[in-house]
Amino acid sequence: MNLNNLAEVKSEQEVNGEKSKTLLADAWRKLKRNKAALFGMGLVILFILVAIFAPFLTKYDPIEQLIWTEGIEARLAPPSWEHPFGTDLYGRDILTRVIYGARISLQISISAMAISVFIGIVMGSLAGYYGGFVDDLISWLINVLYSFPFLLFIIAIVAFFPPSLILTFSAISLVYWMAIARVVRGQVLSIKEQEFVQAARALGVSDWQIMFKHILPNVIAPVIVQGTLGMGAIIMTEAALTYLGFGTQPPTPSWGYMISAGQGYLSNGEWWWGVFPAIAIILTVLGFNLFGDGLRDALDPRNE
Repeated sequence: MNLNNLAEVKSEQEVNGEKSKTLLADAWRKLKRNKAALFGMGLVILFILVAIFAPFLTKYDPIEQLIWTEGIEARLAPPSWEHPFGTDLYGRDILTRVIYGARISLQISISAMAISVFIGIVMGSLAGYYGGFVDDLISWLINVLYSFPFLLFIIAIVAFFPPSLILTFSAISLVYWMAIARVVRGQVLSIKEQEFVQAARALGVSDWQIMFKHILPNVIAPVIVQGTLGMGAIIMTEAALTYLGFGTQPPTPSWGYMISAGQGYLSNGEWWWGVFPAIAIILTVLGFNLFGDGLRDALDPRNE
């Protein structure tokens, strides 16, 4: 009995290794057929590259006030060859601030999602695997937190502390881990009843080994999809916080702050201050949403 179970576990591990390679190749094949997903992936890669190479993409400093070097004409200058996105009230180059704003937004969103994924995997795995009181307690906590409006809950947290990048992504992660936890819990509930998990348990394999070697590898794909789709929501949340004055503080370049500061000048015809960062937010969120939808379809074995 034990020898048969051992052989079954080893065979299952080998099959899983070959299957994961096949699934990755199949997922990439299906992703390449999805033009919208490729477009979204291209947008995501573009903004990541912009954030990484920001110092090499512009000759200006994001907080440099050009009125000291170019004169008063640099104040609220419209788009031109010298300043393609124009300048703001303080003579700062808006294209430069949009570029560096991508760095701020991606830093916060990636950090917040990384923390959310970690907490979500831990809580969801515990709830799904052990069930009973542990599942009831974690599910109760998630339901209680879901009863609060997300943005108001985050504002309630950040309002009591001095604004900072760390505080912003930490507060956001305290909300977004719940979606990851629900996905992980559902997957673990299904996988733990599979035969290879039952065989490993019959051999006396510890719960932690079963979790890390047999269950979590099968949960990664849904988590990646959920995380990619959640990135757009986190970017919108960060921009909303900054717009309301609770996120990154000036003069640090932030898309939300630029929209907030520039909206008062739309009626005067100086539209570029608030419009270009808004376009950057739209394209970034669109990219993550299209890419996330494509990943969901590509990683679903039911889609051919």
